[in-house]
Amino acid sequence: MNGTAVVVGGGIGGLAAALGLRRVGWSVTVVERSAVPADAGAAISLAANGLRALDELGVGAAVRAAARGQYRGGTRTPDGTWLARMDGAALERAVGSPIVGITRAELHRLLRAALPSDALLLGVQATAVEQDGPGPVRVRCADRVLEADLVVAADGVGSRLRARALPDHPGAVLVGTAVLRAITAEPVAPATDTAPDTAPPSGPDAPGGRFGPVSDFELTWGDGAEFGHILLPDGRAEWHAVLDLPPGSRFTDPLAELGRRFGHWHHPVPELLGATRPEAVLHHDLRELRTPLPSFAHGRIVLLGDAAHAMTPNLGQGACQALEDAVTLAAAVAGAPTPAAAATRYDAERRPRAQAVARAARQAGRLGQGLSHPVAVAVRNTAMRLTPGRAAVRAILRHHAWVPPRLPRSPLSPPAP
Repeated sequence: MNGTAVVVGGGIGGLAAALGLRRVGWSVTVVERSAVPADAGAAISLAANGLRALDELGVGAAVRAAARGQYRGGTRTPDGTWLARMDGAALERAVGSPIVGITRAELHRLLRAALPSDALLLGVQATAVEQDGPGPVRVRCADRVLEADLVVAADGVGSRLRARALPDHPGAVLVGTAVLRAITAEPVAPATDTAPDTAPPSGPDAPGGRFGPVSDFELTWGDGAEFGHILLPDGRAEWHAVLDLPPGSRFTDPLAELGRRFGHWHHPVPELLGATRPEAVLHHDLRELRTPLPSFAHGRIVLLGDAAHAMTPNLGQGACQALEDAVTLAAAVAGAPTPAAAATRYDAERRPRAQAVARAARQAGRLGQGLSHPVAVAVRNTAMRLTPGRAAVRAILRHHAWVPPRLPRSPLSPPAP
């Protein structure tokens, strides 16, 4: 089945959906309300399931080349005590890839580069979507009306299209925590794009330069607070801090406030803050779809990514689940007799898994930064120290081991890169 689609939203999920649909022979237009690509957001981690999805979309190799494998690190307490170490090489042996870190700007650039330039309409906001009878679905914008056989709502956690399709759903709710994040202005570890056995040492026991040894990735849990980082290919680090804050709270000097709260934590937390420019710090209140959607499909309109299953970042699966959505939707479209049947199949295949991952992410947050009572923290820390590393890898496999459906290559699809 070939057809036309309009994707509303030019973020990771929307761009990936466009790539998937084009690979099975569909004509796709992406509508993005921002006049310039929205590449803010520092960096993200991609697990094996997200990378496999990118492989099926034809951009996996390019993304891997622009990312850094996270081989050495783990979870600590503020005084530096290790609660658990994660062996990225063991994870790679189990699922084919370690977790990798990449800037959002670079990931967006690679996804856009795989689409024809005229497929992306910037500065165009979709104001309404209409589907009446068997005719095409109409996407109304300020200065035009687009018609399509299928509309993909990938317009984010605050999705307007979701609100129109499900007016009785409460929508996204505030979690009660905020995340502040940035990328350091200078490298804090050796740059590398090599395998772990030949890479410059950057683990906890490695000799360090001015910044001292810096692990590939770390997550530190305090009482009601969290600080983590990942290394990027050029040696810079993306860090994040999670705080319990009333919604709307903002700091006059965010970097100074973080220094006050985290400056006494173990190395390299103070050093990462010290290597950051104040204007680079981003501050967002976290939101999630706590009430699961009854369906990801509404006739010939499908919800994808955060519009369908916005989750807390505690498992690092938000982008990966959007990428899974994109490949699954393309496979459903390729194999179904009608767009409506494809939407129904997509909902049946994606909704159970995506909502299960969202529940697991919420639970992980409660057991991590969400704990503040000393007894509960002590019990958790003891349990983590006693958990064998192999058991930790097995727990991760539940989410990372997903295998994408194979996309049939249409004669109309773009050539493989």
